Amino acid sequence: MQDALGSPQSVLVLGGASEIALATVRRLIEGRCRTVVLAVRDPAAVADAADELRGRGAEVEVIAFDAFDTLSHPRVIGAVFDRHPDLDLVLVAFGVLGDQDDFDEHPEAAADAVRINFVGAVSSSLVVADRFRDQGHGTLVVLSSVAAERARKTNYVYGSTKAGLDAFSQGLGDALVGTGARVMVVRPGFVHTRMTAGMAAQPFATTADAVAEQIVRGLERGSHTVWAPPLVRWVFAVLRHLPRRLWRIVSAR
Repeated sequence: MQDALGSPQSVLVLGGASEIALATVRRLIEGRCRTVVLAVRDPAAVADAADELRGRGAEVEVIAFDAFDTLSHPRVIGAVFDRHPDLDLVLVAFGVLGDQDDFDEHPEAAADAVRINFVGAVSSSLVVADRFRDQGHGTLVVLSSVAAERARKTNYVYGSTKAGLDAFSQGLGDALVGTGARVMVVRPGFVHTRMTAGMAAQPFATTADAVAEQIVRGLERGSHTVWAPPLVRWVFAVLRHLPRRLWRIVSAR
């Protein structure tokens, strides 16, 4: 249950290896968060991160979670809620970027990315929303992307998954009004992480720590949407309305 100041005391991270998610958890622990559950496909991959978070004062549990296996979501997520009643915050942070050239050559790889980024996120978010309704409170934070605003020809499969997820999350947030639960959508720009290593940085590039700061601020404000960095909100207010021919030139990088 959130404390009297509205700070989350417990968090479940779906995609517990995400650098943005882990940076966010560190900031939450600096506040009043003391219970952390990292749900990840390979628990061994986050062993060091879990130990680090324990060293910061949190009780950390690591569980196996497969975004691709939607049939397992009610059981796996439900068990976390059963062990941790009144869970305050769930962060949906899993996803794959992939390579558009590979997707073009191997459509099955594109379908797998869609299943993880969109189908898996929809499935797990609906399970979380149902549990939040039952307990009468809770915040679902969904990591979307500025790529959701307009698909680029260089990563349109990824962009389309984020566009779908973004629309779904906004609709879910509206559906939860009046239940005590809410959804916050996070739209980062280019973030320097393992996922983007080796890629040319885009304008207004940011870091996982900077995105985490905006997420925590958004939670404190009760925001429904967070942009990171905030400036990209105004950049895309223009870009989303560019004529198609001009957009293809601007987004060619």
